[in-house]
Amino acid sequence: MIVAVTFIILILFGMPIGFAIGLTGVVGLLGMGSMNFVAIGPSKIFNGLNIFPFLAMPFFILAGEVMNGIGITDRLVRLAQALVGRFRGGLAHANMLASVFFAGLTGSATADAAAFGRTLVPAMVNEGYRRDYACAVTAAGSIIGPTIPPSGLMVVYGSLMGVSIGGLFAAGILPGLVICLVCMGVIIIGGNRENLPRVARGATLGEVWQTFLSSITALLMPVIILGGILWGIVTPTEAASIAVAYALFIGVFVYQTLTLKAFYGMLVRTARITGVIFVIIAFAGILGWWMSFERIPQAIAETVLGISNNPYTIIAIIICILLVIGMVMDITAILIILAPVLVPLTQEIGLEPIHAGIIFILALNISLMTPPVGACLFVLSSVTGEKLERISIKLAPFLIAEIAVLFLFAFQEDAALFLPRAFGFAQ
Repeated sequence: MIVAVTFIILILFGMPIGFAIGLTGVVGLLGMGSMNFVAIGPSKIFNGLNIFPFLAMPFFILAGEVMNGIGITDRLVRLAQALVGRFRGGLAHANMLASVFFAGLTGSATADAAAFGRTLVPAMVNEGYRRDYACAVTAAGSIIGPTIPPSGLMVVYGSLMGVSIGGLFAAGILPGLVICLVCMGVIIIGGNRENLPRVARGATLGEVWQTFLSSITALLMPVIILGGILWGIVTPTEAASIAVAYALFIGVFVYQTLTLKAFYGMLVRTARITGVIFVIIAFAGILGWWMSFERIPQAIAETVLGISNNPYTIIAIIICILLVIGMVMDITAILIILAPVLVPLTQEIGLEPIHAGIIFILALNISLMTPPVGACLFVLSSVTGEKLERISIKLAPFLIAEIAVLFLFAFQEDAALFLPRAFGFAQ
């Protein structure tokens, strides 16, 4: 109880989540009655980061920074517009499709929200869309980024829980595409209510082809990353480093838009993002060890199983816990703290590890667009100047649709494991 109260107080006083987790863990060690337990803290911090696959994270982040900085975003947006811009609400559909293209480059929802908040949202407003609706569409599409690989959250989950990262990557592809299609359906259904504009004419086949050719270098990047991992040619860490090399080659020799000054800024942003994530992971090692020592995961599993032993009920409880806590807490911290607690529940009901992993990833990604502290909402609000509550209202239909997709893949194991099984990652 003291540990939980300490954590809540530290968060309420605005302490960064990583340090709040670390201090809470120290309080837990002190409560065990011996300073010898406190002395093991540094080793737990080191062991928390001493995991080789974590090297993939800064490389994927840097590759996304480079691809975003050399003008890839505009090319992908033009391709999406050429493909679906002819329909009513074409820019909204293009926004969603561009998120799919962008996902294979950055794997970051906030990067997607920031990039499209600066480009597509103003373009949609100029075409007659309400700004709050344009922001809602962008927020709904942004979570496709960390669902379709590469995904930093999948790297963290796979590394911590001993689950195949390649298998998680394969499992994320289909849900990401389904989210895109479902959200496009929401756009179509709401077309009359939102009075979405129509375009004067659609792109010709020739224009589509030319736009595709200009974007092909960007589209090849996810093919290189996923192809290498799924066919067992490279590990995720090796694929991430190859992605950086490919992005630098494109920026310097093909597009010729990458400068040393710009690259320095990309390195700085990558270091900042990676540093924040790694601080959380490192200090979570202390708290995680204390929780394991006190058998908290087993106690929670026994409590939930005492309520019901129906697998669907337990899956629904896990999803609700993740969605509710995701409304008020950083999703990386949630994953690191709750995965060791809740995964034993999935094991008790016989859930395949990759299936359990994709449930966690989807639920936490959706949390990025839920108020009051959804990261994508704050990014869009700060970039566009739109009020967060207005975005949240327009976002409601998309949020309901995406939660429905989450439950679909949570309850349908065959759908969730179709691609992992196809590539030999699951039985």
